[in-house]
Amino acid sequence: MWRLLLNIAAFILVLTMNYLANALPLNGLTTGDIANRITVLFQPAGYVFSIWSLIYILLGIWIIRQFPKSRRDSPLYVNTSGLFVLSCLLNSSWIVLWHYGFWVTSVVVIISFLLTLIALYLKMRESNPGKLDFATFSIYLGWVSVATIANISYVLVEKGWDGFGLSDVTWTVIMLFVATLLALWFRFAENDWIYPLVFVWAFIGIGVKNMEDHSTVAYVAYALAAVIFLVTLLGGKIKKTG
Repeated sequence: MWRLLLNIAAFILVLTMNYLANALPLNGLTTGDIANRITVLFQPAGYVFSIWSLIYILLGIWIIRQFPKSRRDSPLYVNTSGLFVLSCLLNSSWIVLWHYGFWVTSVVVIISFLLTLIALYLKMRESNPGKLDFATFSIYLGWVSVATIANISYVLVEKGWDGFGLSDVTWTVIMLFVATLLALWFRFAENDWIYPLVFVWAFIGIGVKNMEDHSTVAYVAYALAAVIFLVTLLGGKIKKTG
């Protein structure tokens, strides 16, 4: 029972911090206000961040599914509870650091957050997860993977990094290709078709955000989104017939 209570408390903490970040808002700025302070080409359009609502709904369902005593001590929950609580603490800490301008520390925390979710994801995969459990953490890990790249990009721009003489457009294109390789690696290494679709969602948003002022980035983002989507579908067909 104590494990379930810790999961509930950690989840409530994350929801509360996310609410306060924009309702107060923390340090007088919403999360979006801070993101829009400077131009970061890897950043998606605002509507893309609505994926957080889906993630939190799925996490809430994941916790509710632990309520029956018959499920509470399942390896799926026993093996992931500690990592889930840690992920919630890191998520909440990142919000505070982001709102109060601790940029470098925010990168350290979001990378720790990502590594924690990777460990949680792998533990979850080892514990015979249901389809809903699998989808929950595939989407969560996929989005935090994208957010980590965006966070690092933001901090580099904020700190005035010169990009070794390469333009912002060039670096953004490079990051889009690296992110594409990551999405496709997960598709085949983990046989996970949900994780790469999060990148499709993000890339389309990056295209929308950059279409007017940086059309090269937008076209590359759209093209790579199409590649990820088609390869993900094709991979599924190969798996079924192989």
